[in-house]
Amino acid sequence: MAPGRGLTNAPTRTAVEIRPELSRRALFEGRLLVLVAIVVSALTLRVAVTAFTPLAGRIGQDIGYSTAVVGVFGMLPTAMFALGGLITPLISRRLGLEQTALVAMLMTGVGSAIRAIVPDTWELLAFSALALAGMGIGNIVIPPLVKRYFSDRLALLSSVYIMMVQLGTVFPALITVPVADAHGWRLSLGMWAALAFAAALPWVGVLRVRRDHARADVTELPSDAVESTGRVWRSPLAWGMAFMFGMTSLITYSLFTWMPTIFSDAGASASFGGSMVGLFALFGLAAALTAPIVVGRMANPFPIVIACAVFFFIGFGGLLFAPMSAPLLWVLALGLGPSTFPMALTLINLRTRTGAGSAALSGFTQGVGYSVACTGPLVFGALHTMTGGWLAPFAFLSVAVLVLMVGGWVACKPKMLEDTWN
Repeated sequence: MAPGRGLTNAPTRTAVEIRPELSRRALFEGRLLVLVAIVVSALTLRVAVTAFTPLAGRIGQDIGYSTAVVGVFGMLPTAMFALGGLITPLISRRLGLEQTALVAMLMTGVGSAIRAIVPDTWELLAFSALALAGMGIGNIVIPPLVKRYFSDRLALLSSVYIMMVQLGTVFPALITVPVADAHGWRLSLGMWAALAFAAALPWVGVLRVRRDHARADVTELPSDAVESTGRVWRSPLAWGMAFMFGMTSLITYSLFTWMPTIFSDAGASASFGGSMVGLFALFGLAAALTAPIVVGRMANPFPIVIACAVFFFIGFGGLLFAPMSAPLLWVLALGLGPSTFPMALTLINLRTRTGAGSAALSGFTQGVGYSVACTGPLVFGALHTMTGGWLAPFAFLSVAVLVLMVGGWVACKPKMLEDTWN
C-alpha cells in the first residue's frame, strides 16, 4: 500500500506499518470518513463571514451600531483567522489534528447559533469572534490533514477542499438576503450553525476509528512540530507565502466588506450588492477547481500570480470609475484575482516534505497572513471616510497587489521549506 493511504501521522509510514492488524477495509473506511469530514468542514470555513456581510446594515439598524462598526466586523474574520494560525499548533500538539478539527467545528456551531439571538452589539461581536476563531482553527488543520491521509492525491484533494471552501463562501452570500426578507435576519444568520454541527459528526467517527492509535498521535507529533514551528520563521519561502496569502486575504475581505456599499453608492439596491458579493465568491470556484492541479504541474507558477494581479487592476478600475456600466465584468475580474488563495493553500503541501512541515507552514502562512490582512477592511473604510470617495481605498488595495506579487515571486520558486530554513 502506498504511503499516506492509511491512518498515519507521517506521510512516509502506512497504517499497516504502525498497526499491522488493521484490515484494508478498515483503512478504506477510515479514509472515506476523513474525506467526508474534510469536505463538510471546508463548507463551514467562510459561512460566518458571507452570511453576515449582506445583512450588516439591517442588523445595525435593529440592534443599534454605527457604520464605523461595520469596519470592525470586517476586520474580525481575518483577526480571528490570524489567532487561529497562532494557537492551532499549540492545540493540535496537545489534542491531535483530528480532535482539534472537532473542537473547531463545535466552536463554529456554538458561536454561529448564539450570535443570532443576542440583543446587543458587544455580544454579537463576541460570539461572532467565537465562530470565526473556530473557522480559523479549521483553516490551519485541514491542509495537514489532507497531507496526512491523502499524500498520494494532494492536488486532487486540495481542489476538492478549496472548492468546498468557495461553495461555503458563495451560498450564504446568495441566499442570506432572501431568507432574511422572508423570515428575519436572525434565522438567516443563525441557520448556518446546523452546518457546523453536521461537520462535527464525522470527526467524532474519525476519532472512534483512530482511538487505538491516539497514543501514537500524541507521542509522535510534538517533537517534529515544535522544531518545525520554530524554524519556519527563518524561511524566506515561508515569508513569501505569508505575504502572498496575506495580501490576497486583505484584498478579498476588504471587497467582501465594502462591495455592497460601493454598489449602493452607485445607485444599486442592497439585494444587488449582496448578489455581487455572491458572484464575487462564485467566480472564484473556477480557480478552486483548476488552480491546485495547474500549480501541481508547474515548477514555478509565478505567471499565474501576474495574471491575478492584472485581473485585480481591471476590477479595481471598473468599480472605481464606472461601477454600474459593466458590474458583472468587474466582479468577474475581481473573482479571478484571488486565485492566489487556492495557489497558496496548495503550495503549503507541495513545498513541504513532511506532515510537521506542512502543519508549521500552514500555521505560519495563515497566522502571519491573516494578521496583516485584518487591517484591510478597517483601513479601506477609514480611507473612504476621510476622503469621501473610493480613490484612496483602491490605491491602498493596488499597493497590496504589488506586495502580493513580491511575495508570490519568492513563494513560487521551486524550493522545499525544509531546504530554506537552515
